[in-house]
Amino acid sequence: MFYEPHAIQSHQCPAWRYSAISLLLLISCSALAQASNTELEVIEIKGINWQTNQSNSEQLLRTKGVDFSAAGGVSALPLLNGMMGNRIKVLIDGSDIGAACANEMNPPLSYISANQINAVTVVAGISPVSMAGDNIAGVISVSSINPTFTDSASLSHQQSYLGSRYQSNGDAVNITGGTEFSSKQFSLKYDGAYSDANSYRDGNDDKVPDTLYRAQNHQLVGAWQDGKEQLAVKLSHQYIPFQGFANQYMDMTENQSFGATLQYKRPLADGDLLARVNWQGIKHEMGFFTAEKPGTMPMLTDSDDYSYQLHWQTMLSSASSLKVGHEFYQFRLNDIWPAVPGSMMMGPNDYININDGKRQRLAVFAELNQQLTAKLLLNYGARLEQVSTNTGTVQAYSNMMMGMMAADAVAAQAFNQQDRKQRDTLADLTFLAGYQLDDVQQLQFGLAQKNRAPNLYERYSWGQGQMAISMIGWFGDGNGYIGDINLKPETARTISVAYLYSSDNAILQLRPFYTKVADFIDVNIAGSFNTGDNLRHRLQFVNLDATLYGIEASGQWALGGNTYFGQWQLQADARLNRGKRDSSDEPLYQQRPLNSTLSLQHQLGKMQTKLTWQWQDGKNRLDSRRLENPTASYALLDFNSQWQHKQLTLSFGISNLLDKDYELPLGGVNIAEYRQDNSNGFSQLKGAGRSVSAGIRYSF
Repeated sequence: MFYEPHAIQSHQCPAWRYSAISLLLLISCSALAQASNTELEVIEIKGINWQTNQSNSEQLLRTKGVDFSAAGGVSALPLLNGMMGNRIKVLIDGSDIGAACANEMNPPLSYISANQINAVTVVAGISPVSMAGDNIAGVISVSSINPTFTDSASLSHQQSYLGSRYQSNGDAVNITGGTEFSSKQFSLKYDGAYSDANSYRDGNDDKVPDTLYRAQNHQLVGAWQDGKEQLAVKLSHQYIPFQGFANQYMDMTENQSFGATLQYKRPLADGDLLARVNWQGIKHEMGFFTAEKPGTMPMLTDSDDYSYQLHWQTMLSSASSLKVGHEFYQFRLNDIWPAVPGSMMMGPNDYININDGKRQRLAVFAELNQQLTAKLLLNYGARLEQVSTNTGTVQAYSNMMMGMMAADAVAAQAFNQQDRKQRDTLADLTFLAGYQLDDVQQLQFGLAQKNRAPNLYERYSWGQGQMAISMIGWFGDGNGYIGDINLKPETARTISVAYLYSSDNAILQLRPFYTKVADFIDVNIAGSFNTGDNLRHRLQFVNLDATLYGIEASGQWALGGNTYFGQWQLQADARLNRGKRDSSDEPLYQQRPLNSTLSLQHQLGKMQTKLTWQWQDGKNRLDSRRLENPTASYALLDFNSQWQHKQLTLSFGISNLLDKDYELPLGGVNIAEYRQDNSNGFSQLKGAGRSVSAGIRYSF
């Protein structure tokens, strides 16, 4: 007896993150039940279905318990199990989009808005091998292709919607719209979003500079079916004319992308076939666009992602199923910093940071689900993946071996003389078990070996000069980073257990995990620049061993009610992560301290209200190599309400109701503020003060 995790639906997202094991077991058990034509009893809480109206994918995923490392307004980097960035595999309709930026200003989640998402699955730690490889922290899989069909032979309008949302802090505006036409054989759907915001203010009503942005996303999905097979085509486009990054030395001055996905589904006599082909092209520019962080230095990055996935699933018996697959991914990147006319430091040559960089992945996998008894379900799988990387020769701003730019000239010459081609073999293994203790209790257990190969910037960032290295890094810490061609892949071995209680009125979950990572890609100090409070480190990427562990507890309770006073529901969660280097017991970077959330929800007729209390412990376990700042504990209070009648939805909210002034434990340092006044060194980036929001959505 398993329950349905409604959190995977984008329009039904309680503040709840279900364990990787329970999600996998649900999928496996559902497949077995469908194949054997048996009933699968679903337990769901008889509580309040809170409809979210988020403006971007980051806000949507925060409701599922995903942490984020602060970056731009639409470009934050997700964290799972205390690990961030490329250690999490983010897939959008199977597409693995590489970050076309030395600061990862354009991560995959920035290319899709919340209104374009049909479903999202978050799997922390132990993900099934069929979901993805090349990750050690987990998988975020986003689905936006969801065509609907009718019984009519003619194409007709089905539904459309328009929505708008305003937030007072930063004068943030979000506008969404979409329409859908369909028939028995054809479906055509468009979804678009536009957002614009000024820099927000903290709890002291001081501007947090360089946090402004503007972005738009468009998506068109066309599909055809004949009852036996389905073919869908998705076309997407994103345009960001500017986006400030307070914790980076540079800003985004333009980002344009075009993408296409071709998806084919067909049931076969002995199974189901899924085939996908993806392409994403990106043109990215960095520089300076606002007086809040002035400067002159253009950086141009172009990339292309190509991939395909072939998945086949079949029933071996009434109690077991097999899924096999083959996947291919290729990422190509050019990163050039044009010479600045008249500059002594940035010329006379273009600085070629990465020249025709390539990262290619070729993978095969097999995954078996077995319902051994009525109470015991097993899943185990293996994935073999080969990752190849390479890049061409590079060039410094100047070839002179003396003076301020000599370090880069020498480094470029040494880099060009090295063998830059690398090949890694990754072997992922997973074992998951679920045992039903009784009608409402379940135990879950998982073991896994996961791998991740270095990205292009970790391997091929060759610069040695202060300016060059400070342009590298997605950590928001103000330090400078140097790559290493000979980095080894990370290998993580994780054990995870979970206890789940699920009844009509309550859902409780407890999930501890423990991960040992061999060849964890971290840093060693290779020097420093600046002095005193302005000190920053030159950091060289290196392999070392690390340990991460943590625990997550969450619960949801229906408190009851009646017709006159409405229905009441309580949600709560608490999470703790720890990470350390094995050789020295020093903390790893950006480990979020103990934090908890408590939400009280109420529904009376068409009106829903929610009061949320967030508590964050102080951060004092710090990464000294990255000069990480401590942060104090704080508590925030948010209020949200919405009223829905037929096709109309109105929403109102106040975030940080008490106007608390606080520093973001995962925010990094405020470089924009440092550029304006460096007398206080690198202060921690602050969170937003009180903000009133109002929204409207109309469907027709």
